[in-house]
Amino acid sequence: MEQNPLDRASLQILEALQADARLSTQALAEQVGLSATPVWRRVKDMEDRGVIRGQVVLVDREKIGLSILVLANVSLVRHSEGAVEQFEQLVSTRREIIECHAITGEADYVIKVVAADMKAYDLFLQQHIFKLPGVSSVRSNVVLREVKYETALPVD
Repeated sequence: MEQNPLDRASLQILEALQADARLSTQALAEQVGLSATPVWRRVKDMEDRGVIRGQVVLVDREKIGLSILVLANVSLVRHSEGAVEQFEQLVSTRREIIECHAITGEADYVIKVVAADMKAYDLFLQQHIFKLPGVSSVRSNVVLREVKYETALPVD
């Protein structure tokens, strides 16, 4: 991202859109104290610059039958040629994996996986993760309850 800092009005727009991305330009303008045209221009500029990457609907995973949430630490075999590429390719194609982060420490990645139940998670591991020759180990941590789940970033 360019190092062109956002002014106070743009930060207010981001804060409002993170709370409700469905706001019309007019409603957004009223909320931040500007007219609609400058708000539209600011939003368009932030989209063009990649500050705003998209708009999504947040779905309650449990209400659609995805009752299991797992944070899995995945370690790769360092000397295995193509292990990183194979793993990251798998991550990009598997919808069960909703987040993946390359990390420091004992593991190489932490992935967030959703599944209907433990049997489905085990099947996912057996059919996809464990079949990759570059994967040396997976340590799974099943989430008992979500204490905090936020998607909004602190913009102030």
